[in-house]
Amino acid sequence: MKVALVGIGKIALDQHVPAISNSPDWDLAATVSRHGSIDGIEAFTDLGTLLDTRPDIRVISLCVPPVPRFDYAMQALAAGRHVMLEKPPGATLAECHALERAAQEAGLSIYATWHSREADMVGAAKAWLADKTLRKLTVTWKEDVRRWHPGQAWIWEPGGLGVFDPGINALSIVTEILPVDIHVTGAMLEIPQNCQTPIAAELRFHHPAGADVSGVFDWRQDGDQIWEIEAITDAGTLTLRDGGALMEIDGVISGEAAPLAGEYPRLYAKMAELVSRGGRDMDLRPMTLVTDALALGHRVQTDPFND
Repeated sequence: MKVALVGIGKIALDQHVPAISNSPDWDLAATVSRHGSIDGIEAFTDLGTLLDTRPDIRVISLCVPPVPRFDYAMQALAAGRHVMLEKPPGATLAECHALERAAQEAGLSIYATWHSREADMVGAAKAWLADKTLRKLTVTWKEDVRRWHPGQAWIWEPGGLGVFDPGINALSIVTEILPVDIHVTGAMLEIPQNCQTPIAAELRFHHPAGADVSGVFDWRQDGDQIWEIEAITDAGTLTLRDGGALMEIDGVISGEAAPLAGEYPRLYAKMAELVSRGGRDMDLRPMTLVTDALALGHRVQTDPFND
């Protein structure tokens, strides 16, 4: 199937383009971007022009920032195209619900992707936890924003999510591996004086069976990057490391330390499957947790951030 990639930035070039190029399911037929392009691929600066001139392109994959994503997605759906959404799927939950309704009414596929759920050991962690009694779960998600999001000013503006842009990856794993749903009960948000979104956060959650669930997120990490989820159960301790690439159960390690490897190819394989059967996948639980954290969060002003 032919796919067009909209928004040619770092994540598109680092992950989407290789995943599409190496997939037996997809042909990267065009791009849409005001600034970026890919050698040998037809480039447009306007999505409407692409939709009008390339009816053979059935799928639009959106890598633009969250705030403008809704308009792009609705435009694609109105033109009868299936839509794939980079995480988070939108700037608000209401937008995402509207997109799902529009796709359903048009009989089109839409996919809210959560790439971290496709990390190598997430499925194994979910299976191991399925019949265990959880006592405590702790998320520690600390990375250097300057390394992973250089010059991306939109993440500090309303709708950009700040530290929850990477933090939502952890929450997408948690909502996948736990057999029950959790919800936010409290949050502390550190917001730089010159920003609109948090650079760090601490969250606490309600677990239906009373387990102690919490998370620490920080975008000011020096040295080693930490993407870790520890689950203490009645039958031992499971730890996912490197964003889900490694799993340790009571000292026994499985997997290989290769963050992001395989994640985007699996996303595109799933999109191909959704389109083939007319399916839709708009799991919004990770975004709901972030939205609730922003609603309940106690805000603390911290030092200005300068990229």
